[in-house]
Amino acid sequence: MSSRTLPLLFINLGGEMLYILDQRLRAQNIPADKAKKVMNDIITTMFNKKFLEELFKPQELYSKKALRTVFDRLAHASIMRLNQASMDKLYDLMTMAFKYQVLLCPRPKDILLVSFNHMDAIKDFVKDTPSILSQVDETYRQLIEMYTPLSSGDFQLIRQTLLIFFQDMHIRVSIFLKDKVQNSNGRFVLPTSGPVPHGTQVPGLIRMFSCTGEEVNRLQFNNGGSYTSATREGSFEIFGDRVTKLGTNMYSVSRPVETHMSGTSKNSAQHTKVNAAPNPLAKEELNLLAKLMGGLEVQKPGNVDSGFRVNLFATDEEEEEAFISRPDELSYGVINIQATKGNAELAKIMGEFTESGDQSPSASSKGDDLLAMMDGL
Repeated sequence: MSSRTLPLLFINLGGEMLYILDQRLRAQNIPADKAKKVMNDIITTMFNKKFLEELFKPQELYSKKALRTVFDRLAHASIMRLNQASMDKLYDLMTMAFKYQVLLCPRPKDILLVSFNHMDAIKDFVKDTPSILSQVDETYRQLIEMYTPLSSGDFQLIRQTLLIFFQDMHIRVSIFLKDKVQNSNGRFVLPTSGPVPHGTQVPGLIRMFSCTGEEVNRLQFNNGGSYTSATREGSFEIFGDRVTKLGTNMYSVSRPVETHMSGTSKNSAQHTKVNAAPNPLAKEELNLLAKLMGGLEVQKPGNVDSGFRVNLFATDEEEEEAFISRPDELSYGVINIQATKGNAELAKIMGEFTESGDQSPSASSKGDDLLAMMDGL
């Protein structure tokens, strides 16, 4: 497992979240000033200096529930509100989109180009707001400083860590199904055509050499696909052509997007619930979560009436139906932790990580440490 994976996971999922929210704000005809405030508030919170300082520290990925809690808080960092079914759908779309991008990356290193595509789009969202733009530019610099020196092996480990995180997620997404890049069981279809990765050759030729290094024979074979020569390498600088389209906004063209639970996902969720056990890294994970969430400053509108709700479904009835039909194991619930209620809410999360049989003294001390930290935030 790579200890450098969390920033890429967060930034790419955050980018997908912004794509979806931007599309829904436009689809629901939310006034331009309110829509801009929502996007600006979320991006400001997402690139908060203290938050990123914690995020970029080398660390293991923490649980899906902890990450989901952070994105719940992030999505509600402005005047917009989401019901639980819409938040579930938002998170499903985010995770499946980035999973697809990771699977289709020609090289592990291209995950960084996917991240830059998300960053480029985020930068465009706030191009008229210099103060937020400077936050985004600083994040570019941190990404370049941390990731460009890494070897191919380091990026392979990052890709493997991401795929392990996504491996039990098989949500069917209408866009992917219509484009025939996803099967009805929620698994993605990998292409057997197109350009090969940069720095490689089209497969189909075996060359044999003597012990002196001289080529003595060649054999050709059918590679089973329709591959072409590699395209040029994308830019790993702040500005430049990324070449790959992975990580760009697939909602820029108006297309309805639906999600459906596959049978595989339901079975996986039930299997996970049956075999749930206390997280041995609960103390470290929850302490980190407390630090991260302490840096997320939720904007509180002065006028309660200025807030509004966004629905990720076509109608309220569809949203309600989705809420009722979603398996309990896959519905995390919207956790909106206010500063005054942080102790109680995080203590509740702590209990969900550790409750299974008798609680050990060390588990008890985890809660004490966490509450002490929350008192100091």
